[in-house]
Amino acid sequence: MTEQSSTTWPWPDLPPGPFGTPSHELSRRHAEAPLEHTTMPSGDQVPMIVRYEDVRTVLTSPASSRNLRAPGLPRMVSGTALEDDPAALINQDPPEHTRYRRIMQGTFTPRHIERWRPRAAAIANELIDAAGEEFDVVTDFALPLPARVICEMLGVPMDRFEQFRGWTEMFLSTSQASAEARGAGFAAFMAYARELITAHRARPGDDLIDLLIDARDEGDRLSEDELTHMVFTLIMAGHETTASMIIRGTFRLLHHSDQYAMLVARPELLEPAVEEILRCEGPGGNGLLRRVTEDLDLSDGTIPAGTVVLPNPTGANHDPSAFEDPLRFDIQRFAGSPAPNPHLAFGHGTHYCLGANLARMELQEAFRALATRLPGLHAQEDLATVRWSDDGLIYRPLRLLVKGG
Repeated sequence: MTEQSSTTWPWPDLPPGPFGTPSHELSRRHAEAPLEHTTMPSGDQVPMIVRYEDVRTVLTSPASSRNLRAPGLPRMVSGTALEDDPAALINQDPPEHTRYRRIMQGTFTPRHIERWRPRAAAIANELIDAAGEEFDVVTDFALPLPARVICEMLGVPMDRFEQFRGWTEMFLSTSQASAEARGAGFAAFMAYARELITAHRARPGDDLIDLLIDARDEGDRLSEDELTHMVFTLIMAGHETTASMIIRGTFRLLHHSDQYAMLVARPELLEPAVEEILRCEGPGGNGLLRRVTEDLDLSDGTIPAGTVVLPNPTGANHDPSAFEDPLRFDIQRFAGSPAPNPHLAFGHGTHYCLGANLARMELQEAFRALATRLPGLHAQEDLATVRWSDDGLIYRPLRLLVKGG
């Protein structure tokens, strides 16, 4: 079992299962209480939506808003949080959100992302070369891989990485950081994003910031504030969330060594393996809040207008009505099927993750490198004793010692 202190685990009614699996509580909720309240890290309680079709309904409904800034509404964490920023893409509703996405829709296409695949593959192999025979997947591979990729894509000097990683951890943490500390961190992060944009305007190139500066839709372009918030979002989301999926995916493959051996022997399983990792492990947290603006009918009742709810993608991805034997980790689950794995790790509807193509590419290259270069990879410690994070919105192992082979 993963050990969690009852005083620090931020979701008191959703204790994690063994080996980082979803809370056993989800099975009861799927069957009996799909709209039951949950207590969030802030202490506020909201209905948590866990059934697959219900989560999709909430995520796609025009009555589902990300505007959570009215006084007195439930909050995910205490103090300043991402929900407080009205200019952030993740907090916008149509028509502002529609315009924002329309301008940027060509920037994150598979064609643009594929340009970076060779570099991501090269970085993954460089990290394995540097790691040696025994290493920590977390610090030596999973964290630096997406960090280096996003830094190169954005033209960010790697010597600034630890600084913006510190800012990111503050916003993804459930710790009781003061409002002043969170506010100061946000201001510093945004100031740095503005510096990057100014530098790219002075010396144009062809990296991702340049594409964002040039992005337009029939003459409509992103404002300076929108550009700044987009760069902020990319830096924040472009390394920690992907790193967590690499860490959790590696842990799951090591825990199911037969699956890792299968991936080594059958490289054609790489893409379905990544999708199954995303289904089982993504997004590593319990989702983002939504405010229902009109009465919304779900499978077990009606959510009244004005209610703040938590559509839980982990619950959806482990719903037995959507996935047969959902707790089973099986990289062949959708292999050879004409239908894609319908997981909700990247969300659904209007706010479907803009960086999904980038995350998929990085995950594919991370696990390709591990399976190709380290076919005998195995854990150097009892996986039952691995310590997992207990103060963040993303749940992952803190250390994962392995030996190649």
